[in-house]
Amino acid sequence: MIKKYLLLFLLVPSIYFAQQERFPVFEECKDVTEENLENCFYQTTKATFFENFKTPKIVQDDNYTGSSNILFSVKNTGEFQLIYINTPYESIKKEAKRVFASFPKITPAWYNNHPIEMQFTLPISFPIIKGDTKPAEKIITIEKEKNKPKKDFAKVIHKQKAIADASFPEHNSQLNIPFTHQRYVDYEFALHKANGTHTASKPYMYNEVNEHFDLTANKKQFLKPEKQTWVGKKLWNEHLLKVTKEDYWLTVDFLLDTQIGKDNSDVDYTFNNSRILFANGGLGKNLSFSATFYESQGRFADYINTYISNPDREFFKPVSSEGLVPGRGKAKGFKTDSFDYPVAEGYLSYRPNKYFNFQFGHGRNFIGDGYRSFVISDVSSPATYLKMDVDFWKFKYTSIWTWGQDVRENLANTNDRAHLRKYIALHYLSININKKLNIGFFEAAVSAGEEGIDISFLNPLMFYRQVEFNRGEDVGNALLGLTAKYKLTDRIALYSQLAIDEFSVGNISDLSDWRNKFALQLGAKYFNAFDVKDLFLQLEFNTARPYTFAHQNSLLNYGHYSQPLAHLWGANFWETIAIAQYKKNRFTGTVQLNFGEKGFDFPNQNVSFGGDIYQSYDDRFADTGNELAQGNTASIFIANAQGSYLLNPSNRLSLFASLSYRNFSIDSNASGFPNNTTTWFSIGIRADLFNWYFDF
Repeated sequence: MIKKYLLLFLLVPSIYFAQQERFPVFEECKDVTEENLENCFYQTTKATFFENFKTPKIVQDDNYTGSSNILFSVKNTGEFQLIYINTPYESIKKEAKRVFASFPKITPAWYNNHPIEMQFTLPISFPIIKGDTKPAEKIITIEKEKNKPKKDFAKVIHKQKAIADASFPEHNSQLNIPFTHQRYVDYEFALHKANGTHTASKPYMYNEVNEHFDLTANKKQFLKPEKQTWVGKKLWNEHLLKVTKEDYWLTVDFLLDTQIGKDNSDVDYTFNNSRILFANGGLGKNLSFSATFYESQGRFADYINTYISNPDREFFKPVSSEGLVPGRGKAKGFKTDSFDYPVAEGYLSYRPNKYFNFQFGHGRNFIGDGYRSFVISDVSSPATYLKMDVDFWKFKYTSIWTWGQDVRENLANTNDRAHLRKYIALHYLSININKKLNIGFFEAAVSAGEEGIDISFLNPLMFYRQVEFNRGEDVGNALLGLTAKYKLTDRIALYSQLAIDEFSVGNISDLSDWRNKFALQLGAKYFNAFDVKDLFLQLEFNTARPYTFAHQNSLLNYGHYSQPLAHLWGANFWETIAIAQYKKNRFTGTVQLNFGEKGFDFPNQNVSFGGDIYQSYDDRFADTGNELAQGNTASIFIANAQGSYLLNPSNRLSLFASLSYRNFSIDSNASGFPNNTTTWFSIGIRADLFNWYFDF
């Protein structure tokens, strides 16, 4: 009996210590006591890492301040391995990987009398100050027993990241980040610095940007933890409603675009009052959805009101409306000299695997690296579309099928006054030639017909010009073109577009031939300009020859809802744009200059000088001798200064103020475009959800 108790007495400590978890052991820690082993591992890891880590030059040049978390493991063989680091800099990832590869092989962690793998996090704050780094922390132990299946590292990492982003569930979704030029500067900079990315096809999705730019960390820096009341949290920090479960999530926000201002016209004041319901969600890992509803009334600067009502050209108005609000849609009268214009947008986004993404919905798309685009832009009203993205190796292939409408009064069906349908199929292939050069090929085909879309236009492959030729010369319209982007440095990007509507090879030496219809864009972007963090500069030149984007059958032009699908100015113009933007904490300031010349048609004359893409080129001014900005020439100068203050990082609600000056000098007042000099000031609160272009 005594022997049994003696044996039990001897075994219990052995069993206890055998079940104890032991941290990995550096050579320097072998003589450390058991209770101090954990601390020795942390301190030695930290010291070894920061003795070898060298801050990359680009990070120093950018004066980057921020933090990153490194997820690493000590394998059951005693080797260190970098698993994940959340940083917008590819160079930091490479340097961290190099440092961990240089770590010595050590004694691995032990549990149940066998070696196991342990994972840890190591935080880094930039700029790195020696002795000011937080210690590493253990986050998970991965056992590798013979009778237990090996855990999937990818699933573990995904779960940890999902927990970190719980405040912003959209960050791991296939949803689009609402596209505004001001907001996208940070995202484009992060993608520009990374290798193997494609920056032209917009809007970007949260999950693709989140790989190169820490969306969660960027938003969390603006949270105000002291706002503990319900109203305080909803105003400064949170979505109005948020539901997050393991297999689904939902956020709902009630937002505003409420502004008031004054221009130098006889109008008492200008205003916009939009109440916005913005809902986003996800069902499972692969399906996301978004819906936005706008109920709006507004009165704008006098030149915009004139464009909306367009009193000199009644046929240009949409059917059953009193005008067209640029970029939004039909308008009806509201009170005195004001307009009511409801808008609804929404889409489903499905990602079956890492290569494909499909979207179907009602909204707008943009392809290009510039402020303007000659491929497809977001200046027109929302349209129903189907979109497919394929991203693999050096390629990204985008197909967009759009169900457009020609809403002009004189083309409406006489029986039910329904809009005439048009169908636009666009294909864009982006190729990364090397780490610096990206080129793209695009084509767009326009078709129309009361019997519906031709099934051949649903083909996802390129070269629709051949399809148009086979169907007949007058039943379709096609455009072809090239894009290019060159990474001059990690902070400077050069970009261009060439769109060819038609080109007469036999008359290539005579650009004045009306058939030589093309558009050209040249531009440059400078991020963190002159070593000033968050200073962004952009310079861009655009030009489109007369009759570009028009067609013999005006229904087949490259437009939708009485607006261009490409550049806002249509054709027959040249334009230069200069943009400067600076951001500091919650404040953002932007200054933009537009100047150029555009040729309009003369009033009360049935002659097209090539500037209005909705006029048939059969009524052209001349076959040869065509010049840029010919006809009723207008000189345009627009200067706009805008400042904003971010209120809520979750829904991008901001306070803003803007001051714009516009001088429009034209030979003879054109329909909807009279001689006008405008000074316009506005102030208000708004959600940062879409671009709204008043620079025409």
